[in-house]
Amino acid sequence: MNWIKAISVDAIAPGGKKVVDLGDRKILLVNHSGEIFATQNRCSHMNLSLKRGKITDDGGIVCPFHHSIFDLRNGEVKEWCTFPPVIGSMMGKMKQQQPLTVFPTRIENGDIMVGLES
Repeated sequence: MNWIKAISVDAIAPGGKKVVDLGDRKILLVNHSGEIFATQNRCSHMNLSLKRGKITDDGGIVCPFHHSIFDLRNGEVKEWCTFPPVIGSMMGKMKQQQPLTVFPTRIENGDIMVGLES
């Protein structure tokens, strides 16, 4: 595992989100309830950005486009493609449910470090 400096922990306010480029990946960092989470920035349904996604009280991120919800801790799908009403479920069948890729994080000397596979 390679630990890569992403940004200063002060650069992401509580409740905030930031997209960072780490190598060839765009990683979404989320500061939620005193923890820093890192996940791929693209929804696994249609590969759309999660940057504007709402964070739920229980640690999920809601895709702003089709309202799929993913757990920030492990990437698991909590809900799959519920929007727009009626046709959302049909759109969800276009692609099999897939979790988000999540990455371990740690704070080191005031910086957010993200663990990436070698």
